[in-house]
Amino acid sequence: MAGREEVLSAGVVAGEEAEEESGLRPRRLADFVGQAELKEHLSIVLEAARGRGQAADHLLFAGPPGLGKTTLAGIVAAEMEVGLRITSGPALSRPGDLAAILTNLEDGEVLFVDEIHRLPRPVEEVLYPAMEDFQLDIVLGQGPSARSIRLDLPRFTLVGATTRTGLITGPLRDRFGLVARLDHYPPSDLETIVVRTAGILGVPTTADGAAEISGRARGTPRIANRLLRRVRDYAEVRGTGVVDAASAREGLATFGVDDLGLDKVDRAILAALCQRFAGGPVGLSTLAISVSEPTETVEDVYEPFLIRQGLLMRTPRGRVATPAAWERLGLEPPRGPAPAPGLFD
Repeated sequence: MAGREEVLSAGVVAGEEAEEESGLRPRRLADFVGQAELKEHLSIVLEAARGRGQAADHLLFAGPPGLGKTTLAGIVAAEMEVGLRITSGPALSRPGDLAAILTNLEDGEVLFVDEIHRLPRPVEEVLYPAMEDFQLDIVLGQGPSARSIRLDLPRFTLVGATTRTGLITGPLRDRFGLVARLDHYPPSDLETIVVRTAGILGVPTTADGAAEISGRARGTPRIANRLLRRVRDYAEVRGTGVVDAASAREGLATFGVDDLGLDKVDRAILAALCQRFAGGPVGLSTLAISVSEPTETVEDVYEPFLIRQGLLMRTPRGRVATPAAWERLGLEPPRGPAPAPGLFD
């Protein structure tokens, strides 16, 4: 029974955090922090659509996780004053799944498809005429007696989100009226987001405390909000309840986040690369096994940040630690010539 109670308790906590996260999302474009160029483009597209009394053009948002793609989909629906339907690429395993959603849309509604690059090809083929002509082709029967009928769909706005732009086929990408990429946020924007989130959560926060958190958030609002919640917990249990610079530093250190934003796995990757493999080069699979993480997680989640910080290089022969990585770990790099940069460095 104890184990079951722990599982149920964990589920309740996860549900509360998910609900809390959704409450932190801005509802209007004016409240969205950062991404100035994208906001300008989006405001023009939405205002023009409202002026014509039509549904907005299809939109594709690309970028790493946690930068606000789902939030922007909700903002598009709110600005157009229409409903929002949410699904994901892996959830649409058959053409019938997509057809059921499309035929239930209301005129002008926004359909948000997260991880749209993971749509199966048969489902993607159904989406083409729906996006272009607002019509749905349905095949009835099988064999020689099969026949195709075409149903009219209400005009809708498809908003797609992807973390892997290169995996989206050309025909699908070309059917979007606006393709926008979200960039990582500078610390100043993240500080504004932390202050806004603290106000919504009712957490007393100083400017120094917000700056300390935003500087370790990897340029990602989702991470900034998560770190704020953990520092809030620390300040309430071990401190005065106020998120200031001291409580932020101590709280983040307690949860294993250093001054650069590296966590336990980041440091494990660097330690394995430097201590076990003499700085590399080492293959991705070998490196992932050494830190007990899937190769996809190391490649998609951890490596991009380490590369942006100049701590790791990808070369044709494998991963290589930079001098900054050795210095970060307090280790002396091996003597001898450094590995030559690869073709794709």
